[in-house]
Amino acid sequence: MRVVAIVPAYQAANTVGLVVSDLVRLWPAWAGAPAVVAVDDGSSDQTASRAEAAGAVVVRHRHNRGKGAALRTGLARALELGADAAVTVDADGQHPAEEAVRLAELDVPTTTLVLAVRDLALAGAPRASQFSNRISNFFLSRFSGAKLRDTQCGLRRYPVEGTLGLGASSDGYAYEAEVVLRAARARWPIEQVPVRVFYPPPDERVSHFHVVRDPARIIGTVLRTLADTARPR
Repeated sequence: MRVVAIVPAYQAANTVGLVVSDLVRLWPAWAGAPAVVAVDDGSSDQTASRAEAAGAVVVRHRHNRGKGAALRTGLARALELGADAAVTVDADGQHPAEEAVRLAELDVPTTTLVLAVRDLALAGAPRASQFSNRISNFFLSRFSGAKLRDTQCGLRRYPVEGTLGLGASSDGYAYEAEVVLRAARARWPIEQVPVRVFYPPPDERVSHFHVVRDPARIIGTVLRTLADTARPR
């Protein structure tokens, strides 16, 4: 089994180098495969050069296309590299490399979708983020038929070829929700793993997630996906 890390990044020059270097330093070696694929989603800063200097294979979008598009690009590159699974890690430093490695080494089949589950209150996440996550959890659990405890965490392990084959097409944050819903309705095995995350102080936080607009888009994506798929019999 080959597992790589995928780091979607936008305007992340201040943090992506450390994120990538920590992953490269700790990542298990699988038949010489590169450890980290970083996708620079149209940044105007030094995101790409700092990720590459830290040891990542870098793929660049000419223009900002959204997290979902970056994840699809990363998964496609991982497939070209021969990866069976990929662990996605946010570029802002929220996800400790040790936790990403733990997901990579989790003893479950490569066809399993692995979702990290945060304790947002314990981690000191903003209340608005906790609320939006609860809303997303409710809708996705209701329509997937699975009890999902954290549907907005970007730390996950995806089966590479299978995920690309699901046909999820959202370009923004809703992509992650769409993949979960399509996977659940296809009756994929889903493993949920508690993880430790880090939230910097409020004056140091940089996030491109909008706590009102993006959950609304996630709900819209859920409804469109329901119209596009049939519940397995």
